[in-house]
Amino acid sequence: MTVLNDILNKLPADAAIESTSYEGANIVIYTKNKTFFAQGGDIIRALVSEVKKRIDLRADGSLRMGTKEAEKLVREIIPKEADIHQILFEPARSLLTIEVKKPGLAIGKDGDNLKKIKEETFWTPIVRRDSVIPSKITTNIRNVLFTDSEDRKKFLHKVGQRIYEQQLSTSEEMWVRITALGAGRQVGRSCFLLQTPESKILLDCGVNVAAHGKYQFPYLNAPEFRIDELDAVIISHAHLDHSGFLPFLFKMGYRGPVYLTEPTRDTTALLLLDYIQVNQSNSKTPLFASADIKEAIKHTISLEYGEVTDITPDVRLTFYNAGHILGSCLVHLHIGDGYHNFMYTGDFKVRDSRLFDGASMQFPRLETLMMESTYGLPNDTMPSREDSEANIEKIIKETLARKGKVLIPSLGVGRSQEIMLVLENIAREEKLDFKVYLDGMVWDVAALHNAYPRFLNKDVRDKIFYEGQDPFLSPIFTRVGSGKERQEAIEGGPCVFIATSGMLTGGPSLEYFKKLGDNPKNSMIFVNYQGEGSLGKKIQSGASEVQVDNEFVKVKIELHTISGLSGHCDRIELMEYIQKVKPRPRKVIIVHGEQSKTLDLASSIHKSFRVETTAPRNLETIRLR
Repeated sequence: MTVLNDILNKLPADAAIESTSYEGANIVIYTKNKTFFAQGGDIIRALVSEVKKRIDLRADGSLRMGTKEAEKLVREIIPKEADIHQILFEPARSLLTIEVKKPGLAIGKDGDNLKKIKEETFWTPIVRRDSVIPSKITTNIRNVLFTDSEDRKKFLHKVGQRIYEQQLSTSEEMWVRITALGAGRQVGRSCFLLQTPESKILLDCGVNVAAHGKYQFPYLNAPEFRIDELDAVIISHAHLDHSGFLPFLFKMGYRGPVYLTEPTRDTTALLLLDYIQVNQSNSKTPLFASADIKEAIKHTISLEYGEVTDITPDVRLTFYNAGHILGSCLVHLHIGDGYHNFMYTGDFKVRDSRLFDGASMQFPRLETLMMESTYGLPNDTMPSREDSEANIEKIIKETLARKGKVLIPSLGVGRSQEIMLVLENIAREEKLDFKVYLDGMVWDVAALHNAYPRFLNKDVRDKIFYEGQDPFLSPIFTRVGSGKERQEAIEGGPCVFIATSGMLTGGPSLEYFKKLGDNPKNSMIFVNYQGEGSLGKKIQSGASEVQVDNEFVKVKIELHTISGLSGHCDRIELMEYIQKVKPRPRKVIIVHGEQSKTLDLASSIHKSFRVETTAPRNLETIRLR
């Protein structure tokens, strides 16, 4: 008997269930009984407690109010002060999504507004926060999920059928193994294939933006990887070295689920669109198109931190906060019926930053931990955040005083927004009047941070929700939206530029460097990792002249490296995590670091904590149990 049949047999005879459906691991029941729809909540809650599955009760389409009439009623019920941005309908799933600037006002006291909408329209309402910062591109990305409600329903149902209705393998032996298809003894192109007798799951699918040719991409030609056998993809966070090859899977024909958080979904799409644009501007042909990105978005299933869901018949997934960038997560997999518990950190940060709380450290069970090692050598220690921020303040004051400009090449996601908060704090606390120009995707990503404050740390949440001091809306920030505006800013007075890309491998930071790089009055501050082979690494290492496109630029700009704002753990934090994580893993796998860093960290963890460690090469497979 399937789980659906079991649930149906436990419902009242007069429940008038018209149809049922899976939405991934969730189960949806559609009723034609108005009374049961309005009052059946207690029965459904009891069933959830009994079967340990999430069950949603929705109205059959025959009961629902028309969309135009329903939208009119919603706008009458929701206070104008909530500031509705748009109302989106998914007829196939009986869902109505209301995007507003102030969700609390839309929901109402004790959810009264949503109850009224549900009772009068027979749609199931969902309230989603919209950013106060306008961003057309992020709105378009979100709306992709609503373009074809029927296809979305069919896709989610197919995922659920795979989880609940396909028979488990009859193999007597259970095993778990993982293969490094990228990021083995290197930084970039993170991609790992986890296999059991029943499941094949891809953890991240990234590119190496600083490499060339085949070394940019993961080893998807490995014999154990077959696109038609892949059950699920999990994306730990949006940075391109973890997500940048995802659309290529869909170009190859993959049509399964992609699990991530909501902000990771939106930010990944933004970065991928930018990746295509950067390639085209550099006269390179991207390996995928915007249509492939759209297809990937349509197949996403977003989860909250701490939400547990089955993703295959023998694997259960839970995300935890990774503290790295917006929506970044530690990926915890419960494999088999308690057979093995594995966690992949992606990129993570143990200590709190201005934007995020530090990574989670406590889990129900944990046997194997696969951990990044970007800063894995003993001398990879970072100064305090306080000292780093003081240095930035000093550089800015000195540069502006000599009528120069400050260029901060930065990762569009995470580091840029952290720098925004640092600069906003300097301007507010020091009463310093200066302009900060945001170029590239920095503005749109700031809009996403504003839209998802629940993923930020408590101080920023409180400023946004309760204190009326949203740091992202500071008057010091100005968006650069065109080449003309960029040129005007360059020709203007002393100021600060935050521009992508952070490694000077493309994007607007290159345009600023070409204009500012040969002037000693100006300053450039490196605030993120500079990959081997990148232009940023060459300049950071002391090159006196570099080639940018067809131009040669003499490097006279004053150079600074600020490492204390990294979204990665330094060596001390990596060792601290092994010491404090509960329960302590029996095996630790070290990835995402240059060879010397992975090997040294693995050796040090083994000596200090007496746990088995390994640092696999690309294409190496490790049996976890």
